[in-house]
Amino acid sequence: MPPTNNPTLRQRRLGSELRKLRERAGLSATGAAELLGVNQARVSMMETGRTPVSADKIRSMARVYDCTDDQLMDALAAMTGRRTRGWWEEYREHLPVALIDLAELEHHAAALRVALIVHIPALLQTTDHARALFREVAPPMRQYEIEHRLTHRIKRQGLLHREAPPSYSATIHEAALRMGFGGPVVTRGQLKHLIDMSELPQVTVRVVPFGAPHFPTTGQSIDYIEGPVPQLDTVQLDTHYGACEFLDAEAQLSKYRSVLDSTEACALNPVESRDFIHRIIRDI
Repeated sequence: MPPTNNPTLRQRRLGSELRKLRERAGLSATGAAELLGVNQARVSMMETGRTPVSADKIRSMARVYDCTDDQLMDALAAMTGRRTRGWWEEYREHLPVALIDLAELEHHAAALRVALIVHIPALLQTTDHARALFREVAPPMRQYEIEHRLTHRIKRQGLLHREAPPSYSATIHEAALRMGFGGPVVTRGQLKHLIDMSELPQVTVRVVPFGAPHFPTTGQSIDYIEGPVPQLDTVQLDTHYGACEFLDAEAQLSKYRSVLDSTEACALNPVESRDFIHRIIRDI
């Protein structure tokens, strides 16, 4: 199969995991190439995601690299092949590549956990709220840019309504609930939608109220996307304007899991959170 010069985040992640396996086996790229019966350039291209890898090749590499983690191998094998032509591909010419990668990452997620301070989670926003939010960004967007981002965001939300959706847990600070994007009518509609979504079996919403005893945070919104195995988890730090940072080093994953655990621990429980949102609606 011919190589690609523009691998997706998913393809790059597969390659980086293959590199990690090789390095744990104490092999150089040249040494691995000799054992695999390919040239060193081929190994490098597989490890950068620039050439497709078959599931059979993944399993043969596992044997060469002395990897006995069958669950990880099955998960890596499922990532092989060519780029998935998902709905997000139609936006490739219109949006930053990070937003395309994010949609693909969410599509394959086993579960998602988010924590936000000043924004409603993207997957729980109404169309009116999202449009008002995009109109307030600086520097301002052109109308066509707003519409591209808006439709992309709404399509991302489809994963919560598909058959066998991933679990979605959102911890939201009270500040985000009171920002008021779009005015009172839009805000009430957004908060009612948040309550409705929280009643879905796959969605959990927790609120951290002002005055909570503590609120551990890095100062950024955090999206934690769980893979089929913990080694394939990813953290996405979201700026809400197209610039996404993706982290997957083991130390980074551990750090943000700890932050999310602590943030959830200081939040109201889901039932209390719904009652709390109802009270905010009455105040608007």
